[in-house]
Amino acid sequence: MLTNNSLVLKKATFSLAVGWTLLIAVLCLVKFTDLPSIGVSEADKYVHFTFHFVFTMLWGYYFWLKLNEIALTKIVYVAISSLCYGILIEFLQEKFTTTRHADVFDVLANFSGAVVALVLFVLIKRQKLANK
Repeated sequence: MLTNNSLVLKKATFSLAVGWTLLIAVLCLVKFTDLPSIGVSEADKYVHFTFHFVFTMLWGYYFWLKLNEIALTKIVYVAISSLCYGILIEFLQEKFTTTRHADVFDVLANFSGAVVALVLFVLIKRQKLANK
């Protein structure tokens, strides 16, 4: 049975995951003018990596809380969902914006972030199993 605290944590995690998912769409599809340059070559790839790393961590943690275990199958589905979501965003950028264009390297950065998060879940699960 869920305690009140774990129910609140699960709802908060779900809300953060949904909010993060929407934030990715807004930041990738809305035109921003006068953004400062940070002087790092291909800096947007780091941003894409971070977007999808956090996406996978939040959704993965939500399913961990929901199922009361780290179900790697669910985390793999989350990582695949991250890949599909990234591809969808790139398609939308190409078809519906005038200032952004699809980039296969953005998709690779997205998927790299998701895979690193997946590996982190694998390591956490191994550690939890080793401590039993």
